Amino acid sequence: MFIPLHDRNALKHIRRQYVTFGLILANVLTFAFTVLLTPETIAQASVFGLGFIPAVVFDNAVLDPSLVIVPPDATFLTYSFLHVDLMHLGSNMLFLWVFGDNVEDALGHLRFLVFYLACAAAGALFHGLVAPLSEAPLIGASGAVSGVVSAYLMLHPKVRIWVLVLFRFPLPLPAFVPLLFWIGQQFVMLLADGESTVSWGAHVGGILAGAVLVLFMRRRGVPLFDRTIVTPAAVQHRLQPAPRVVLPAPADVKRPVHWGR
Repeated sequence: MFIPLHDRNALKHIRRQYVTFGLILANVLTFAFTVLLTPETIAQASVFGLGFIPAVVFDNAVLDPSLVIVPPDATFLTYSFLHVDLMHLGSNMLFLWVFGDNVEDALGHLRFLVFYLACAAAGALFHGLVAPLSEAPLIGASGAVSGVVSAYLMLHPKVRIWVLVLFRFPLPLPAFVPLLFWIGQQFVMLLADGESTVSWGAHVGGILAGAVLVLFMRRRGVPLFDRTIVTPAAVQHRLQPAPRVVLPAPADVKRPVHWGR
C-alpha cells in the first residue's frame, strides 16, 4: 500500500493546471453541500438521486420518483462528484492533485476535462457490466482518477515520485514501481473480492479507458513512456563554447603586455 505525496515533474505546455484545480474544487464543494451542510436524510437522497445505480440505468429496476434528481443516464457523470466521507474524498483528491497536472499538461485543458469525464463514465459502465442487477448506488471519483493514474503511467513511468509506503516510509521511486503495483492490485481485487463495498470494477474501467484515451488525446509530439524527458527551461544549461588556448607569441611577433598598478 502506498500514498502518493509529490512528483518531480515540471509542467511543459501549460502555466497552471486550471482544470485539475477546478475538478478538486467541484468535488470539495459537492461534498460540502451534500454531506456537511445537509441533514442525513437529504444526503442519502442525493446519493440515490445522483449516484449510478446499474439496475436503474439498465432498466432492471425503477427509482422511487421522490428520489429522482437527474435522468438515469446523467448519473454516468454525476456519481463521480459524490463521496461518502472525508477519507473517501481526500484519497481521491490526493491522487488527482499529484497526477492530474501532468496529464492535463500532456492533453491540454479542454481535452483533459473531456478525458476525465470519459474515464468517469467508463468506470460506471464497467461497474454496471460487472453487477448489472445491483441496486446499490455507486459514488466517488475513483473511476475518473484511475484513468488519470493509468495515463500518467503511460506518459511518465520513469519520473520519480515521493510515496509513503505502508503509511510510514517516505521513498522516492520511479513512477512505474508504485503505479504498476496499484493498477495490478485493482485487477486482482476485482477477481478476488467481488463482494466488497469498493467498486473494483469502476477502478478497472477507468484504468482501461485512461490507457486507451491518452494514446489519442495527448498533444501532438508528446511522447509516451518518457522516451524524451524535457528538462524545464529554468534549469537548462546553455552549451558554452570551448575556451581558447593562450600560447606565447612567436619570437618575431611582439604581443602587448598590460601592467596592473
